[in-house]
Amino acid sequence: MNTQELCKVWDLPLRVFHWLLVAAFFVAYLTEDDLLTVHVWAGYTVFGLLLFRLVWGFIGNPYARFANFLPKPADALSYVKDLAAKKAKRYIGHNPAGAVMIVLLLLSLLITTLTGFAVYGADQGAGPLAFIGSGNEKFWEESHELFANLTLLLVFVHILGVAAESYIHRENLAKAMWHGYKKPADQ
Repeated sequence: MNTQELCKVWDLPLRVFHWLLVAAFFVAYLTEDDLLTVHVWAGYTVFGLLLFRLVWGFIGNPYARFANFLPKPADALSYVKDLAAKKAKRYIGHNPAGAVMIVLLLLSLLITTLTGFAVYGADQGAGPLAFIGSGNEKFWEESHELFANLTLLLVFVHILGVAAESYIHRENLAKAMWHGYKKPADQ
């Protein structure tokens, strides 16, 4: 199947955002205490990418806009049940469970970066929260680590969901996030 037979879903800015976010998160996660400067800059990169995604959620293509894919929680649960039964409906854009996962990932990443700013401010007296003081440094460190680990867990669940949907619908969703195209709705 060539790209003329496919539907353009993920535009270039969204795809670049996605893969840069993957890279920046893992650089930040893997450098944690050992390479503070790299860790901090990876965290700033994640935060900047989140700001971009917030804007793109309002002005991006229809598949990127929050208004077009945020489901009701009941729809997401129903979709997960259908997916487990291997009878989930195929979506061109985000399926309901995928949309909820995106929101959870974005929120978890946002809290991770904000608590990271707090740790950096409390420990180093630097960054956007340099004024925070060292009084609650341990709290901020533990919160930052908790949300970083939660984000990692969500990433693994996201990958499992992508793999399951790719298998059920016989469509490589990771590849689609690379080149931007998916099969049209009727295939």
